[in-house]
Amino acid sequence: MILVTGATGKLGRLVLEKLLEKVPAHQVIAAVRNPEKAAELRARGVQVRKADYSQPETLGAAFSGVEKVLLISSNEVGQRAAQHQAVVEAARKDGVKLLAYTSILHADRSGLALAAEHKATEELIRASGVPYVLLRNGWYTENYTENLGPALAHGAILGSAGEGQVAAATRADYAAAAVAVLTGSGHENKVYELAGDTAFTMTELAAEVSRKAGKTIVYKDLPPEQYKGVLEGAGVPGPFAGILADSDVGASRGELNGASGDLRRLIGHATTPLADAVAVALQR
Repeated sequence: MILVTGATGKLGRLVLEKLLEKVPAHQVIAAVRNPEKAAELRARGVQVRKADYSQPETLGAAFSGVEKVLLISSNEVGQRAAQHQAVVEAARKDGVKLLAYTSILHADRSGLALAAEHKATEELIRASGVPYVLLRNGWYTENYTENLGPALAHGAILGSAGEGQVAAATRADYAAAAVAVLTGSGHENKVYELAGDTAFTMTELAAEVSRKAGKTIVYKDLPPEQYKGVLEGAGVPGPFAGILADSDVGASRGELNGASGDLRRLIGHATTPLADAVAVALQR
C-alpha cells in the first residue's frame, strides 16, 4: 500500500495520476483533509482516507496497513514543522517501511527563509528511525508560468533575483521523481537534490515569454522591500510576500540553482525545457 498525503493538491494530483500508471488503484491511498474533494479518485478505485496534519488523531487510522508514504509538505508556512512531526510520528507508530518527503533544494545549507522548516522536518525524519527518502525539490517552473497575466499586460516581469540562475522544473517532473522512488527499490535513506537540467535567469525567462507571446517582455529587478510592496499591492499577504522576496534574493545568491542530475536520472529523461513550459502556459 502506498499513501500520498495532500493528494488533492497541485503536486499530489500529479503524483496520483503517475502512480496509477504503475500500480493498481487498490494499492493506492489518497490522504486528504477533505475526502469530499477526492470523490473522483474514489470513483477510480483509489482508497480515500481523511488525514489532517493539524489533527493528529486522524493520522493513525489513515496510515493503517501502509507500507510507503509520500509526505507532501504542508503549505501552511510557520506551522509546517509541528504538522510534519505529527505525520512522522504516525508513520513511526504504524511501522511504515519508507517515508518520502518533499523538501527543498539544499535544505541542510540553504539560507532561504522557506528552508528552515524543511530542515527541521528532515531532522525529525532522520531521528524517527523510519527508512526515508528526502526529495529536495527545487523551484517549480509554474511559480513563474502560472501567473504571466500581469507580465503580459504590463510588459514586465518583476523580481529581486538579479542575474541569479534558477534550475526550475515542472511539477510533473517532480511528481515523476516521487513515483519513481515510491515504486522502485534501493532508495532507502537517500537524499536527492532535484533540479531542472538547464538553469535560467529572470532576464532569460522574460526573453522566452517575449518569443512565445510575440511581444516584448522585460525583467525589472527591484530592491527586495520594493518587490515585497508590489506583491502586497497585488493582494499577496504580507508575510508570504516577504518569503517570496526573500526567495528571490536567495536566487540572486544561487540558492535555487543545482546541477546534481538527480532529477533527470530518477525520471529517466530530460526535465521539461523552459520553452515548453512557457508555451503550454500561454495556451491556457
